[in-house]
Amino acid sequence: MNRSSRRDYLRRIQPRYQQATRGEKRRILDEFCANCGYHRKYAIRLLHGSVPSPRSRLAGSRRPRGWTYGPRLISILQGVWEAADYPWSVRLKALLPEWMPWIRRHFRLTPDLEGQLLRMSPRSIDYRLAARKRAQRRHLYGRTKPGTLLKHHIPVKTDRWDAQEPGFTEIDLVSHSGSAASGEFCHSLNLTDIHTTWTEARAVLGKGQEGVCEALDEMRQALPFPLQGIDSDNGSEFINAHLYRYSRSQHIQFTRGRPYKKDDNAHIEQKNWTHVRRLLGYLRYDSAEALQAINDLYRNELRLFPNLFLPSVKLESKLRIGSRLRRRYQTPQTPFQRLRACASPSLDHPRVAELQRLRDTLDPFVLSQLIQTKLERIFQLSAEALRNQAQRSTVSHRFHRPPQKEKSSKKERENDHHRLHSQIA
Repeated sequence: MNRSSRRDYLRRIQPRYQQATRGEKRRILDEFCANCGYHRKYAIRLLHGSVPSPRSRLAGSRRPRGWTYGPRLISILQGVWEAADYPWSVRLKALLPEWMPWIRRHFRLTPDLEGQLLRMSPRSIDYRLAARKRAQRRHLYGRTKPGTLLKHHIPVKTDRWDAQEPGFTEIDLVSHSGSAASGEFCHSLNLTDIHTTWTEARAVLGKGQEGVCEALDEMRQALPFPLQGIDSDNGSEFINAHLYRYSRSQHIQFTRGRPYKKDDNAHIEQKNWTHVRRLLGYLRYDSAEALQAINDLYRNELRLFPNLFLPSVKLESKLRIGSRLRRRYQTPQTPFQRLRACASPSLDHPRVAELQRLRDTLDPFVLSQLIQTKLERIFQLSAEALRNQAQRSTVSHRFHRPPQKEKSSKKERENDHHRLHSQIA
């Protein structure tokens, strides 16, 4: 029985049900449930209701709902999401008011579209962007070896971070070896501040102790706050005399996590994925040109874009209720917003003011496009790309044949033969 037949059947049986006795109602109700397949309680509600008109709705039919957000608004949202490096919905919701001056300039927003974009909830953003999201899972084994020297001089940090001022950081090394770990290749030295989530990165060729120490010193000078502490894993690139003497000379607190406990360095492990691996991938970079190109990206666009324009989420508290752990998070903010709100007396205020002036002159959409352009250039400098290019050039040279002249007639060949002999004579 289709929907219109059930509606007609209800319209005919309802007046008889409402005028029937108790026993007759029971029989009519049994017949109605058997014919229409309704639940008994739902059938009672239908039979006790008003007499339905031919156009009234029954159970199972849904009122058609119009589109709250049109295709134009969804395309703008997708453009902002892609330019912001695909943040999740809560971060994207916090990013929209901050980026609104540039969104108006790039997409020519009307006041109505701007209001709808700002009113969109994170759940609606997830729903509207679901068709464009693709999850990729990759895995790579580590390329670092544990360090044994000076281990007893560097204390182990096992308690949770409770940093109330910037300067206490976690550091780690990300290898760009591709599928082979032989020879020298580039590494990314990554540093993140616990209080502000400010992130710096530099590329080094190999993982020599002096190179890692020099890269850390360069990042220390680029930070808008003094470096007060570093926390690393147990790799030999960190647990060595060079870095130990450097931290003591610069009055930097040096701690390490427990061996084989990645959760002790959870903050930097997250940044290794979001700020390094997602961008440079799992290719092999082992040339000086690739090192220079990666550092050019780290020192400029990839330093300014996430720190000045991309909000991040910080954990505020954890509460265990039985076997469940309830986490509460702070409002998403950019690292620069947390830096401005910080009241630390050691903050470099002239550099913060300079960053504010720089942020006012930059365009996040232009920065995003510059990052993409430089990444494409870096991909071309990877070992895999250079190897494929060399193979193509070798194959094309090996099978290249010069253009052949058309075959001439027998008379023409004889004339050429006599002409050649006359020239020789």
